[in-house]
Amino acid sequence: MNEKTYKALEYGKIVEMLQNEACSDITREKIKKLKPEVDRRDVEELQDETCEATQAILAKGNIPLGNFYDLSDMVSLACKGGVLSMGELLQVHYNLCIAREVSDYFDEEIKNVAKIKALADLICVFPALEKDIDRCIVSETEMADNASHELKSLRRSIQRQNETIRTKLAQIVSKSENKSVLQDSLVTMRHGRYVIPVKQEHKSKVTGIVHDQSQTGATLFIEPQIIVNLNNELSELKLAEEKEVHRILDMLTRAVAAQSRIILNNQELLGKLDFIFARARLGIAMGAFSPKISDGYIEVRKARHPLLDANKVVPIDITIDKRTKALIITGPNTGGKTVTLKTLGLFCLMFQSGLQIPAEEGSSLPVFTRIFADIGDEQSIEQSLSTFSSHMTNIVAIMKEADENSLVLFDELGAGTDPQEGASLAIAILEEIMQKGAMCLATTHYTELKKFAIETAGVQNASMEFNIETLSPTYHLILGLPGKSNAFEISRKLGLEEAIIGRARTLLTSGELEFENVLQSIEEDRKAAQEQREEALLIGLAMKKKQEELDAAKAKFEARKEKLIENAKQEAL
Repeated sequence: MNEKTYKALEYGKIVEMLQNEACSDITREKIKKLKPEVDRRDVEELQDETCEATQAILAKGNIPLGNFYDLSDMVSLACKGGVLSMGELLQVHYNLCIAREVSDYFDEEIKNVAKIKALADLICVFPALEKDIDRCIVSETEMADNASHELKSLRRSIQRQNETIRTKLAQIVSKSENKSVLQDSLVTMRHGRYVIPVKQEHKSKVTGIVHDQSQTGATLFIEPQIIVNLNNELSELKLAEEKEVHRILDMLTRAVAAQSRIILNNQELLGKLDFIFARARLGIAMGAFSPKISDGYIEVRKARHPLLDANKVVPIDITIDKRTKALIITGPNTGGKTVTLKTLGLFCLMFQSGLQIPAEEGSSLPVFTRIFADIGDEQSIEQSLSTFSSHMTNIVAIMKEADENSLVLFDELGAGTDPQEGASLAIAILEEIMQKGAMCLATTHYTELKKFAIETAGVQNASMEFNIETLSPTYHLILGLPGKSNAFEISRKLGLEEAIIGRARTLLTSGELEFENVLQSIEEDRKAAQEQREEALLIGLAMKKKQEELDAAKAKFEARKEKLIENAKQEAL
C-alpha cells in the first residue's frame, strides 16, 4: 500500500472516524498509525475479533473502558526507587478499576466471544492495592486522615495546636490597647507561621519576629514572641505529617513497583480491547458487517460508501468472479463511476484493517497485498505536469509494482489526451495489468474499451444506469452491460433540432452507429425483463397475501366447527 492510495480513497477519514470511537488517548494514537494487513490469517483474526466485540456489545452493551492512562513512565519511576505523587497513584488506581470492570464484563451472558474473552482472561486484578490507594488518596493534593493511625494522630495534634495558637492571638488582637497598634484584627499566616498585622509606626510596641510586610510598607506581619514556641511546635508537627505522607506514598509506590510488569501488561491488554471494540462500535454505527474472505473473487451486495450520507447514497452491487480480471465501467459524468471505484477500494482497505463494511451481510472480498488507485487530478503546478502526464506518472509507478495479488483502480483511464491514442493506450495498459495477474477496475468514456471488454476473455463491461426521461443518473451499477453515451437522446430532450441530431448520426461510422444501436436494443431488453420481473414479484406477493387470507379463514372455520361439535356433545349429555 502507498500514501497516494490512502489519499485517493480517503482512508484517513475512516481512520479519524475510528479514532473517535476509541475510549483512550493511547488507543487513538495507535489507530493514527493504522495500516491494512496483507496476510490472510491476520485479516481473518482481526475480523473475528471485530465480530465478537459486536456480539458482546449487542448482548451486554458497551465494554466499560474509560480513558485509561499510560502508566509507563510512572511504573518506570517506581521501579527505579522514586516515589509517585498522589495524582500519579490516582491514575494507577483508575487503571486498576478499569481492568477489574473489564474483567467482570465478560460473563456467561456473552456467548461465542472466545478470542476477545481470552484477552480479557489475561487481565490481572489487584483488589488489595486498589482498595489501599482508594483508602489513602482523596485527591491529587490530599491524603485521607485514615491513611494511617500515625497520620490521623498527627493531624489531630495539628488541629489542636492551631486552635491553641488562634486562641492566644485572638486574646492579643481583642485587647483595647492593641487596637491602635494593629492595622486590623485579622490573624493570618506568613511562611507557615501565624502573624498579626502591625502598623509600621507601632512596630516597637509588639515584641516578636517580623516575617513580611505589605506592598506599601505600611503594615508589618509580626509573629508575637508569646506564640513563637507554639509556632515551632506546629512546624514540627507539620514536618512529621509530611514525613508520614511521604512514607505512605513510598509504601504504595513499592506496591505498584512489585506488580509493575503485570500493570503494564494490563495496560497493553486494555489497549487491544479498546481497539477491537472501537472497530465494532464503528461497524454498528455504519450498519456494517464483516465480509467473508474469498479466494480471488469479489461479491459485495448493497454497498454504501461510508463517507456519504447514508440516507441519500444509493447502494450498489459489485460482483467480479474468478475468471474476470478487469471490469470496465462506463456511464454518464456524475453518474457514480468514481464513487463505485472508491467504494470498492475503501472497502478493501477497511476490511484488511479489521473494519466491517457497510454492505449486505454475506459479502465477500479477497485479501490483496497491494492496492493501487489512480483517481482524481493530482497534478502538481510546481512540477508543471498536465493532467495526462500526472496520471501517466502514477500509472507507470503502478505498472512497475502491480502483481497477481494486487487490486488496481483507474479512473478515466487514458483521458486527457487525443481520444484515439488515449483509448489505445488504455487497452495496452489493461492488457499489461491483466498479464501481471492483477485485478483491475477502470472507468472510461471510450467506446473502444467497451468493445475491448466484449471481445476479450477475462474482461467484463459494467455501466452506471441513466434515466433518459429525467436526464439524471440513478447511481445503479449494471453488471455485464456497457453504458451508452446518450448524447443524442439528451440533446433531443434539451431541445436540439432533430435535423442537427440527424446530421450528427450520419457523421458516425456504420460500425459506431451499429454498436450504439446494439447497446440501445440490449438496454431496452434489459428494462423490459426488469419490468417483467417486478410484475411477477407483485403477482407473487398478491398471491401470497391471498393464500394467507384463505388460510386464516380456513383456520377460523375449523375453530368454529370444533366449537359447535363440542357444544353439541355437551347438550347431548
